[in-house]
Amino acid sequence: MDDNKEFQGYKGRALEILKRYDVHVWDKAEVETTRGHFSGKILPRAENTDDLHIVMKVVTGYNIGIDISTITSMQGERDPQPNFKVPEKEFPYTPGLPHVKLLGTGGTIASRLDYRTGAVIPAFSPGELFGAVPELADICNLETEKVFAVFSENMSPKEYLALANKIGDEVRKGIDGIVIGHGTDTLAHTATALTYMCQNLPMPVVLVGSQRSSDRPSSDAALNLMHAMTAAGHGDIAEVMVCMFGPTSDEYGFLHRGTRVRKMHSSYRSTFRTIGDTPLATISRKEGVRPIKEQYNARRHGKEREVEVITTLDAYKASVAAAKPNVTRIVPVFDDRVAILYYYPGMKPDVLDALIDRGYKGIVWNGTGLGHVNRGMFDAIQRATDAGIHQYMSVQTIWGYTHMFVYDTGRDLMARGIIPAANMLAESAYIKLGWALGLSHDREEVRKLMLTPINDELTPREPIDGYLVYQGGVPEVEEFVHKVHK
Repeated sequence: MDDNKEFQGYKGRALEILKRYDVHVWDKAEVETTRGHFSGKILPRAENTDDLHIVMKVVTGYNIGIDISTITSMQGERDPQPNFKVPEKEFPYTPGLPHVKLLGTGGTIASRLDYRTGAVIPAFSPGELFGAVPELADICNLETEKVFAVFSENMSPKEYLALANKIGDEVRKGIDGIVIGHGTDTLAHTATALTYMCQNLPMPVVLVGSQRSSDRPSSDAALNLMHAMTAAGHGDIAEVMVCMFGPTSDEYGFLHRGTRVRKMHSSYRSTFRTIGDTPLATISRKEGVRPIKEQYNARRHGKEREVEVITTLDAYKASVAAAKPNVTRIVPVFDDRVAILYYYPGMKPDVLDALIDRGYKGIVWNGTGLGHVNRGMFDAIQRATDAGIHQYMSVQTIWGYTHMFVYDTGRDLMARGIIPAANMLAESAYIKLGWALGLSHDREEVRKLMLTPINDELTPREPIDGYLVYQGGVPEVEEFVHKVHK
């Protein structure tokens, strides 16, 4: 018997159990364990996993692992190997529908699972996407292009620059909207970078991902994709936005500004939240885009699609001063010699000295309270300033502002060169500092770039509902959770 064919990925003790009961991969199986009875289909194991578990897809569609030490008996019924490939159908062209371009970077949007390796394989061609989410054909005429395929943790300034230039190309061609498929872990960082690099857009650029792959019954991939295509093709908000679930249910999605959004939960579908402000809009299939904020950059419906590619400070300042209403600014610059330092009690100067010695040019501090670090760091901070390093302060509290005039520590830090970054999120400040240093290293010019708002990364105040943290256990919250939004 060919173990590679009959017992794909199983080894050691798990393989012995399958052979003992004459059960094979893809069999329908009934498994008795000390923890109860399980019915389902035996799945392959990823090649680099342990030999202590049998993996089964149960009738609900979820995959479970069964500890072999709990198995008391198994019975299997042969079943042909299923075809997990996403079906491909020709994507129809519908006159009158908007043209949307999907740029692929990777991630789990409209994907399937490769049971041999455990990896998620994306469906990406228009035909594959139509086969997976046929509703897309009612929303737009779709083109796709795979720009690169990387896990989101491997996204970097190099990819930001490539995406910014690609967006400029699509603006010139007259596309009605752009959707960027992206892994969720660093989706907010990319959205922030593209906000600074792609200014005064004539149409929406919507970044979208999914928390759960398409083969899972609870996947958010299809609905997120439909919402993103609707926002890109039909919405009036012409900005860089993040489109993901609103509540944990599928009632509606949110559109978030790239500079103010953060992934707040490792696995919830409603993981993305606008911090210190309200989302831009809600989005649903039934009602389309419903703005929450009154002010936003509106879609331009004319055919004028002039693009200026700007790589110098003088050119950027001239373009901003000219304020040409129909010109999109693509500013694909970034100096990656920037770091975020998360302050912790007892931090020692050698952490900062290492960045000085390595030639870093910018540091965003994530300080305690109103923007503080301990006095033991003061001399190293001064050395960094003397070495020409630009230093900005954000706060660990997530919500709120730096207020470095309140205590002696804050004033002493400013005297040593650290500039308060108001209510910029640490990741937004990091991205903006890298972008600003791509234009200039002059201290005053960088300061002007950093402290001049581009798209609400800096706001004069938080709205009264910009800080909402509900805690379970109190009567009013329990009533809301269990009766209103389950």
